[in-house]
Amino acid sequence: MAELIVRRLLVDLQTPLPRHWNGGDAFRSAMFNALSMSFPVGEQFFIDSMRLGLKQLDEAERARFADEVQGFIGQEATHRRIHALFNEHLARQGLRNHWEPRARRRMQRLDGVDPRIWLAATAATEHFTAILAEYLLCHEAPLAGAEPRLRDLWLWHASEESEHRCTAFDLYRALGGNETWRRRLFWLVSWHFSCDLLRQTLNNLWHDGSWWRPSTWASAWRMTFGRQGFVRCTHQAWKAYLRPDFHPSQGDGEPGLQWLAAHGDIAVPVRQTPGAATAQG
Repeated sequence: MAELIVRRLLVDLQTPLPRHWNGGDAFRSAMFNALSMSFPVGEQFFIDSMRLGLKQLDEAERARFADEVQGFIGQEATHRRIHALFNEHLARQGLRNHWEPRARRRMQRLDGVDPRIWLAATAATEHFTAILAEYLLCHEAPLAGAEPRLRDLWLWHASEESEHRCTAFDLYRALGGNETWRRRLFWLVSWHFSCDLLRQTLNNLWHDGSWWRPSTWASAWRMTFGRQGFVRCTHQAWKAYLRPDFHPSQGDGEPGLQWLAAHGDIAVPVRQTPGAATAQG
């Protein structure tokens, strides 16, 4: 079982955000803002799905997963709170969060559905966040020139997503979740995630007034399809989820662990699993 540490992020989220906080780049700022808009509702869904799944396990399995799930929930609850603060600044800038209400409507359709469906959707989305995390931690271009405090926020979040990338997947498997539904939900999540990210990013650019600038679309091309673009750098990792022998541990979690170890002054442990406490002795 993974040893998940809950941390308090010590960055300034009181000072207003510059409109183009990500290196003065309108597109990169709009895209990361769109991602942040999805996180509070998304993180709550992950938390709810893990609680539902844990309840379905027999006593022995529940004991085996309990500490890891507790750590997962603690990390995600912290992400939810931090991005809610971040999003408050975006709302004051006049940006409108359309992603969250769409996501809430979809989630309402899952009321009363088998918890394994919740977990399959969570595991699929966690794969997206894990490959995005590895991308951010291994490439400078996405956050080049970003305000240092905000760069730290995104790399902290990325590092913890990488750290707990196996939890939902393992719980789905422990509950007997099958491969057909795992892959089917991944296709569905991939479609909704990509469309929602595109729609919210475009809406952010519209309200920002950067929609028609050629520099915005040049940046969009570089960020999406360029040498360090998201599609080029993550396509193989995305496709790996569809393999019958896939497991999230096959990804590279070392960059995240290294970042967390090097930034203990701003990502301060507040709670961890008993196993982690013993390991750190």
